[in-house]
Amino acid sequence: MHILLTGGTGLIGRHLCHLWRAQGHQVTVWSRSPDAVEKRCGPGVRGVGRLEDIAPETVLDAVVNLAGAPIADRHWTGARRTLLWSSRITLTEQLLTWLDMRTQRPDVLVSGSAVGWYGDGGERELTEAAVPVKADFASQLCIAWEETALRAQRLGIRVVLVRTGLVLASDGGMLARLRWPFKLGLGGPIGSGRQWMPWIHIDDQIALIDFLVRNAAASGPYNACAPEPVRNRAFSRSLGRALHRPAFMPLPAFLLKAGLGELSVLLLGGQRARPARLLEAGFRFRFNDLQSALDDLSTAL
Repeated sequence: MHILLTGGTGLIGRHLCHLWRAQGHQVTVWSRSPDAVEKRCGPGVRGVGRLEDIAPETVLDAVVNLAGAPIADRHWTGARRTLLWSSRITLTEQLLTWLDMRTQRPDVLVSGSAVGWYGDGGERELTEAAVPVKADFASQLCIAWEETALRAQRLGIRVVLVRTGLVLASDGGMLARLRWPFKLGLGGPIGSGRQWMPWIHIDDQIALIDFLVRNAAASGPYNACAPEPVRNRAFSRSLGRALHRPAFMPLPAFLLKAGLGELSVLLLGGQRARPARLLEAGFRFRFNDLQSALDDLSTAL
């Protein structure tokens, strides 16, 4: 297959590039830094700075759209909200405009999203059949991103929406941020510690995207998270055990709200999300329980 990937230099994108190159596929990454793509994504991965750099006669089998500025890196100022929006919705619109002009189009578009689509779900169990619970900024962003990607159906393209949870990896993401506080003995629950954390091991994340690309019957939304979400307090204990460190230092909610403003909802809220449609489609997770996932990654942390 020839796969066009956006967001290829990010955590999930890099792992996908290595997987697909090992499988013998051709991978092209649309990036703002095309000259750096091969170094970050591996030998043989082509970087392009403009979609027009891909020749019209080039056959594309699949497009995987994961591009988007990190949502939890800094305060949601007006400028930051604009960047988060344009890096997802505007970029996806540009992608669809380009696909519309092509004679040959891919069979499938797999587009990124997040379990934040549901908003803070509290104690509700959230499968793909659920509707958004609270329309905070993160939820509105994901809703607009999905609605934009679904327009590709008008072009005869199968559209898959991947609502990703908290990705656990040793080379980036949330664990990279938590590593040092926990190693210094400063880790612990956030706020009440009762909020649900839908998590997924990086190996399962890239395997399910590959599965959805190949599965011609797959379309619509899929929760990309392990079958058993955990509460924040349990997550903290498990990470402490994996790193052989205590995990009892709480981070009060009022400090987060004072320091992060609306961004704090990502840490103080949560989603009790389950991957009902993935399981129904026959996908099998390698890591079903949190402790085994953290133990697998801990040696590299």
